[in-house]
Formats: sequence, structure tokens, C-alpha cells
Amino acid sequence: MKAAAPPVSTPALETLHPAYFAMVMATGIVSIAAQLLGYSMLAKVLLPANIVFALVLVALLVVRVARYPGAVAADLRHHGRAVGFFTMVAATAVLGSQAVVIAGAWGAAAGLWFASIALWALLTYAIFTILTIQVEKPTLAEGINGGWLLSVVAPQSIAVLGAQIAAGFGPWADGVLLFCLAMWLGGGMLYIWIISLIFYRYTFMTMHPSDLAPPYWINMGAVAISTLAGCLLILAAPQSALLTELRPFLAGFTLLFWATATWWIPMLLTLGVWRHVYRRFPLRYDPLYWGAVFPLGMYTACTYRLAQALDTPWLLAIPRVTFWIALAAWAATLAGLVRQLVRAVVR
Repeated sequence: MKAAAPPVSTPALETLHPAYFAMVMATGIVSIAAQLLGYSMLAKVLLPANIVFALVLVALLVVRVARYPGAVAADLRHHGRAVGFFTMVAATAVLGSQAVVIAGAWGAAAGLWFASIALWALLTYAIFTILTIQVEKPTLAEGINGGWLLSVVAPQSIAVLGAQIAAGFGPWADGVLLFCLAMWLGGGMLYIWIISLIFYRYTFMTMHPSDLAPPYWINMGAVAISTLAGCLLILAAPQSALLTELRPFLAGFTLLFWATATWWIPMLLTLGVWRHVYRRFPLRYDPLYWGAVFPLGMYTACTYRLAQALDTPWLLAIPRVTFWIALAAWAATLAGLVRQLVRAVVR
């Protein structure tokens, strides 16, 4: 009798999750939050580290596309994984924001802004077209998850970066801010569409611990970055007659986004306790956990900017606490990644 052939393991690069660029998003926003709160040394250390993370991930993506084009194409057709590609857009824009906030590198930030716009246009219409025209599709319960809100985070990250560098465009600053306003409004509307489906799935369909994967924290992160974008548009209003006229509208919707993000936090913590404590779902490293770190850092940054935009300095007490939570989550996730890499090398 012939011995059974040993199982063939799938190369890690072939199955690399498209959402891995959330690592750059998370590192970038924690760095920015550190800079805003006065921890400039930490912010400056995280900037070159994030550049390295970004370059490594880009290299891995290029090799994956070259060696495993079928796997990449399958990801683009998968309702759960396709939206992960939007982390490329947000990572590019967040890295640009990190460059301008920490290093004052306007040129690099502007280049990354244009790159993020190109990526957004390509991925938005490619992914949604592919998912729309497919003949066979999953049920709502199988296909929808918090990761879908990355399609909101992407345009909002563009609005955030654009609002910060608009002044550098001189006579074209007003047009840049108008574009950022359009991205902010479009992203906000997209959040309303998608979160309605997610909330329906949560409350009217059976939930298992495995269904509450880390990207559910993007339920909060998407409105947190919408808050940040709104705050920066308010702060940039003196550069634009249109934004000056719309300032009360901007303030109202920005406060709505922040209130929504704040509402989600206790809910997500409760669901996390149910998942890991009550149902004892194992807590181990998953690249998707970077998508949970990002919202924590973003809530810190957006609340800091909200205090500035609405002249409410008492709100600064919140980011002074949430920053350390975000930093701890970032460090724990990085430690999990390092541990996984060490185990892979040892094997």
C-alpha cells in the first residue's frame, strides 16, 4: 500500500491578506496622535519605521501579483477579501499625513496624495464593478463585514490629507478643498449605506464568535476618520469662501460623526467581551487586528482635532487617555507579528 502523500502547504505569500496595509494605517495614525499630544520623539521614530513597513508590503504585493496572479484575482472576486485592497489607498494617504504633520514634507505628502487619489479611483470602480456583475454571490450574512467600511476610510483619508496640504497649492487651494469636501460628503453617504446593512446583519441574523472578526472595529474607525476630515475642513475654512459659508453645516455633521464613533466604542467592547470571554474565542495574532488598532488611534486624533475645530479644550482629556490604549494595542499587535515571524523562521 502506498503511503499517503503529505499535505501540501500553501505559501504564505499566496494567501497574504489584501488588508495587510492596515499595518501602515495603524502605525501612521498612532504616530500622528503622538505628535499632536506632544510625544514628538515617539512620532519621529514611528515615521521611518512606517516607511519601511510600507516598502516591504509594496514589495510583497508586487511579488504576489507576479507569482500568484490567480490568487490576487480570486481576492478581487471575494466579497470578504476584495474590500481589503482599500487599505492601500488609506495607507498611502495616512503616510502622506504622517509626512506633513511630523516632518513637514509637503512635497512628499502631495505626491502621496495624488497617488492615493489614483488608487482610490482604480480600486473603487474596479472592485465594486467586479462584485456587482458576478453571477454567484454570497448571502448578506456571509458577504458583509466591517471591512466593507474600508471603502469609506479610503476617500476620507484623501480628504484628511488634502485639507492639510491645500494651502501649499496656492491659487488652486480652493479647488483642492472643494475636492476634499466632495470626498468627505461622498464617504459619509457611503458609510450610511454600508453601516445600515452591517447593523441589519448584526441585529437580525445569527452571530457566531467567528463572525465578529477584528474589522468590526472599522464600524467606529470609519466615522472617526470622517470626524477628522470634517475637523480639518473646518480648520481650513479661512482658505475657502465656500467652506466658510458651510462652516455650521460642517460642524454639525462632524459632531454627528464623532457622536456615532463614540457610541460604537462601548458596543464593540461589549461584543469583544462576549466573543473572547463568554464564548472563549481564542485571541491570537491575525493581520486583521491592524484594522482594530487603526480606529483606536483615529479616535484619539479626531477627538484632538475636534477640540481645536469646535474650541472645546475640555475634550482633550479624552485623547490623553485613548492614546495610550491605541499605543498598547499597536505594540501588542506588532509583538504578535514578530512572534509569528520568529516561529516561521524557526520551523
